[in-house]
Amino acid sequence: MKSPAHNISDKRPVIRQLDETVVNRIAAGEVVERPASAVKELVENAIDSGATRITLEVAHGGKSLIRVTDDGCGMGAEDLPLALARHATSKIDGKDLLNINSFGFRGEALPSLGSVGRLVITSRAESAPEANTIAVSGGRRSVIRPAALSRGTVVELRDLFFATPARLKFLRTDRAEMQAISDVVKRLAMAEPAIGFTLRDMTDGQARVIFRADPEQGDLFSALGARLGQVMGRDFIENALPIDAEREGIRLIGYAALPTYSRGSATAQFLFVNGRPVKDKLLHGALRGAYADFLGRDRHPAVALFVDCPPEQVDVNVHPAKSEVRFREPGVVRGLIVSALRHALAAAGHRASSTVAEATLGAFRPEPPEGKARVYQMDRPSQGSLRAARDWQAPAQGFSEGPAADFAPASARVEPVKAEQDATDRPLGAARAQVHENYIIAQTETGMVIVDQHAAHERLVYEKLKRQMAESGVASQALLIPEIVTLGEADAGRLLEMAEDLARFGLMLDPFGPGTVAVQATPAILGPVNAEAMLRDILDELDDSGESLTVQARIEAILSRVACHGSIRSGRRMTGDEMNALLREMEATPHSGQCNHGRPTYVELRLSDIERLFGRT
Repeated sequence: MKSPAHNISDKRPVIRQLDETVVNRIAAGEVVERPASAVKELVENAIDSGATRITLEVAHGGKSLIRVTDDGCGMGAEDLPLALARHATSKIDGKDLLNINSFGFRGEALPSLGSVGRLVITSRAESAPEANTIAVSGGRRSVIRPAALSRGTVVELRDLFFATPARLKFLRTDRAEMQAISDVVKRLAMAEPAIGFTLRDMTDGQARVIFRADPEQGDLFSALGARLGQVMGRDFIENALPIDAEREGIRLIGYAALPTYSRGSATAQFLFVNGRPVKDKLLHGALRGAYADFLGRDRHPAVALFVDCPPEQVDVNVHPAKSEVRFREPGVVRGLIVSALRHALAAAGHRASSTVAEATLGAFRPEPPEGKARVYQMDRPSQGSLRAARDWQAPAQGFSEGPAADFAPASARVEPVKAEQDATDRPLGAARAQVHENYIIAQTETGMVIVDQHAAHERLVYEKLKRQMAESGVASQALLIPEIVTLGEADAGRLLEMAEDLARFGLMLDPFGPGTVAVQATPAILGPVNAEAMLRDILDELDDSGESLTVQARIEAILSRVACHGSIRSGRRMTGDEMNALLREMEATPHSGQCNHGRPTYVELRLSDIERLFGRT
């Protein structure tokens, strides 16, 4: 049954010029999605003005009030009407749209905000005798009037979307919108460590500080590290590796956390291109590739990475929100990120994150029994009383503890180890005991180390297998009858372009007519495979990230499984020499601080922390 086409009448449609207010409201649908979008545009304008301090005040999640105050260069009376005109900007002259060195350049934000809210701009140029203000409400502009302001600019936006009330129904709760605003401010604060940021919640007339970051001093890495510590927490900086690499004029700097400091989601991934916060699938795909060998599928790395390149090498004019970019040489950028991160992780050696020890100590601390009051410091016995009690409970001279060990259950036996005393100065110390036939207890100069023997040896075997594969290559298994796969001309062409790369991993492809490829051989280590399904998985990954690691990931998954079955099993008793040999090999092997799934292979506890558990401090 045929139905009449919608929006088509019997009369010939007439082309008409839309009103400027309507045009701005349409543009606002792209530029201003929610209050956080308005905050992003206004704060970026403040940064472009050369401000050193930016204050943001928000009420009801930005729905009723967004006020941005900066100490930048300001604007004169003649600039205010132009600031509210569509496609008017001081950032570019329009001659070269690739040479963009500022956050804003499209000239759409202010007129769009003025068309859907009540916007007031008050500004004073550095050399101007007085400040001026202009207002626009629902697209209707007021006259310019004198105002009181010492320097900079104040942009106040009230009643966002009052002119388009249907948009209000799509906003989330005040708390959710405030969280989105906070995320935007924090990302911009990370991009500009030399600028001070303050975010206040003005709901109900109370100025509650949500986020504050003072301007940072010092060189690039010290200022960036201090700012990241404020935004992402000191734990991130303590467990992150500095990144500084360059390739073909493109530089990558920042911090990348150890695999054992991973997260359950990708919320701790902050990526910037020429100082601009972006969400780019190429960069996120490079992150996955760099950490693919160290994290399970449900874990995500924590990073803050900054890609700096010549402006003409990247196109930021892809989307009105300017959160997406396109690189002229995406392969170079991806290769730089993967190689730099893998090199940094390899240089970290056996290091694991300090939060592992903190979590362990937290698990050790007993909780007070229900209904029993806490014992505060003033109620504790004195140190003299504690010493007297310890002396009274000390075993008598000549007491032998040997027979008592026979009463311990077999699973809890402690196997004593005679180890070299001087090995305690090594990073992982000297083995002293094995408990539950799975955990090695080692003594260091400053504390103790608990090693999961199976997880540690699994990683060591896996790294050895990878080295052997890199040296001798991946063996191919030739198919008795080549498998013919029809994919379409475009998909077949993409696969044949990367046939040389696939051959390094044992997958041999040849052209076989239009849109068809012949699979001549597959990686021998994979055994029988569905060649067509593998090729389609590769194509899907190419669409998602621009590069495919499907074959490599499958081979490494097999190697990981082989390493798991070939490693020391839980429940096996080890001699002292075997345990110490395992510790020394861990110290010499990169990535030995985590197993093949990103879990820690050892926990290091400082003696001071252990003593604190027993109230000895």
